[in-house]
Amino acid sequence: MSTLSTSFGDAAIMLRRNVKHTVRNPVTVFQAVLFPVVMMLMFVYVFGGAFKVTGAYVDYAVPGLTVMAITYGLGPTAAAVKGDMAKGINNRFKAMDVSHGAVLAGYVVSTTVRSLIADAVIVGVGFAIGFRPHASFVQWLAVIGLMLLLAFATSWLTVALGLAAKTVESAGMATVPLIMLPFLSSAFVPADTMGTGVRQFAEYQPFTPIIETLRGLLSGGRPSTGDAFAAVGWSVGFALVGYVWAVATFRRRA
Repeated sequence: MSTLSTSFGDAAIMLRRNVKHTVRNPVTVFQAVLFPVVMMLMFVYVFGGAFKVTGAYVDYAVPGLTVMAITYGLGPTAAAVKGDMAKGINNRFKAMDVSHGAVLAGYVVSTTVRSLIADAVIVGVGFAIGFRPHASFVQWLAVIGLMLLLAFATSWLTVALGLAAKTVESAGMATVPLIMLPFLSSAFVPADTMGTGVRQFAEYQPFTPIIETLRGLLSGGRPSTGDAFAAVGWSVGFALVGYVWAVATFRRRA
């Protein structure tokens, strides 16, 4: 059997292991899938009437909520990665001659899949409460591609944070900035309505161009070229930094 096929086999086993752990942990499922739905209902039905946006508020909010759904599922992954390291499980995998890349890929792919499921739930609930996008088939493909890229990128960054953390608790806390950034973006209100300082931060932080690109695609229009390039650039940057950091830390500590 080739080295490549062995690595894919190892990765599939690691993926199955992480998926089983997720399904057996209701807290992880709630935080990653159900809590974003709760936030969605709260913003649309409680706060939405106070915000001045063009069109229905649910149409404005869904793009930001899909990004938030991705970030909310990151904490359990970081904690799980550090937990495996602390318990010596990854050292056992190493003794069993399991590919290092397969171990990391298992975390990344399972987190990415969980994020996409959360996004699908957000969009589905959005349709149920009045979300009406005007995206074409090609634009929907672009939306799915960007969400996949962002989920994949933040998964690598989260795995790296988990490996670098000192404790399981600090691993979970390390993802808090990623969770909070969507709240300080244009996810729920236009950046130009914010006060000085906050507005500039919202405009130039990573998640705003991603959200604006998703919003432009879902509205059926053409998103800003600058936002689109920035969205892809930030996502690729997250992925590269996370990958290099995760691999280097795993080799040093495992």
